[in-house]
Amino acid sequence: MNRTIAYSTCPNDTFIFHALIHGLVQAGDLTFETHLHDVEALNTFAKERRFDITKLSFAAIGHLRDRYALLRSGAALGRGCGPLIVAKPGFEPSRLSEVPIAVPGLMTTAHLLLGLYLGKVPQAVPMVFDTIMPKVASGEFEAGLIIHESRFTYQEQGLTCVDDLGAFWERETGLPIPLGGIAAARDLPEDEIACVESAISQSVKHAFAHPQASRNYIRSHAVELSDEVINSHIGLYVNDFSIDLGDEGVAAIEALMERAEKSGLIPPSDLPLFI
Repeated sequence: MNRTIAYSTCPNDTFIFHALIHGLVQAGDLTFETHLHDVEALNTFAKERRFDITKLSFAAIGHLRDRYALLRSGAALGRGCGPLIVAKPGFEPSRLSEVPIAVPGLMTTAHLLLGLYLGKVPQAVPMVFDTIMPKVASGEFEAGLIIHESRFTYQEQGLTCVDDLGAFWERETGLPIPLGGIAAARDLPEDEIACVESAISQSVKHAFAHPQASRNYIRSHAVELSDEVINSHIGLYVNDFSIDLGDEGVAAIEALMERAEKSGLIPPSDLPLFI
């Protein structure tokens, strides 16, 4: 059986999925047609259920629980890895509620966290994540919300960190920050979903055991090509939660959904997050 599978071009995802899509681990009799896109594009495609298995921001899951359910493997959670609000030196943080902020998409977890941080819906202007820093550096926007590799390079563009939304989340909850996860369409057979979930977990384990095997694949899709940035990115976003969410990972995701629902940032739902 052939299924479509989609994930982002970022090093954490290409690291995670390399073994699976190159046949180094098996998923029963399933084969995969692979698609790589920016995570906000994946969030948007999921509205029409374009892919069977897809990476999604956890914020997007909050809007798409009628179409997709989460897997327990392949996720990006952790500590010290949240989105950063950046600006030019001298920017006054109290003005964040007053100015338009460049964000990497309105369905990203970064945008959701910004809303929780400000206590209101932000004045957000969505754009592709790697265009945010240049637009803030040029003065087109006074502040921007950065994710992915950008957190390692913003200082090179003369920007400063106004606040760390991951640190904000950890202060508020004591839990790791849930950024993005892998979701399966609810109309797939449950045995297939379980098989994919296990295969992704095995793919992560293979990646950890053979960290150089995926390097060419990662570099072929990465925005930042330096080994230092790639290694830092993978080290920050791929961890034991990527193998299996465990109780703490599930609790973090549930806390995010609960707080987002109470704040009116995602619609309420009685559907379970997981199959």
